[in-house]
Amino acid sequence: MKQDVLNLAGKKVGTIEMNDSLFACDYNEPLIHQVVVAQLANKRQGTHAALTRTEVRGGGCKPYRQKDTGRARQGSIVAPQFVGGGVVFAKKPRDFSQKINKNMKRAALYSALSQKIRQGEVTVIDKFELAEAKTKLVAGAVKALSLDGRVLFVLGDYYPTAVQASKNIPTVSVCETRQLNVYDLVATKNLVLTVDAIHYLEEDAQ
Repeated sequence: MKQDVLNLAGKKVGTIEMNDSLFACDYNEPLIHQVVVAQLANKRQGTHAALTRTEVRGGGCKPYRQKDTGRARQGSIVAPQFVGGGVVFAKKPRDFSQKINKNMKRAALYSALSQKIRQGEVTVIDKFELAEAKTKLVAGAVKALSLDGRVLFVLGDYYPTAVQASKNIPTVSVCETRQLNVYDLVATKNLVLTVDAIHYLEEDAQ
């Protein structure tokens, strides 16, 4: 598989041959869905907590006598029907994490990458290096590459200038290749890979 290589001005500067075993995998939607669900679940802190009626302070005596009041009989002001009372089946801290093994994560990532290439949503650039950390430089590059919607630039290494320059654009994100995950691929319309990022992925797949 060959892909055109562009520069930040949107002009073709060459071609790159991409590994079919990595960028031409079958689309496995159930696996991608499982990995995405696990990834989102692992982000949950699970620290929510509410009090049951036994944990709410007070309620040691009846709020009023049993009969002759014209109201429904009540035994405690910490019952769930009272404001400030306990919560029925109150949420308690728990661990939401799900275990996904390394091979499944890798297979899902390659499947999602291959699908984005088939859909024509992958752009390859020679490098993403900016002279200075200016937002207008990133905005100009996105416009020159004719990218609409959410854009994810995947770099072979960490470039502070590129990261800083893209922070003020809500639809643009920058990450290193080792930080690339399945959720980012699914949640992003346009994927922009540098040549170094492709080489990194191919080396990691071996």
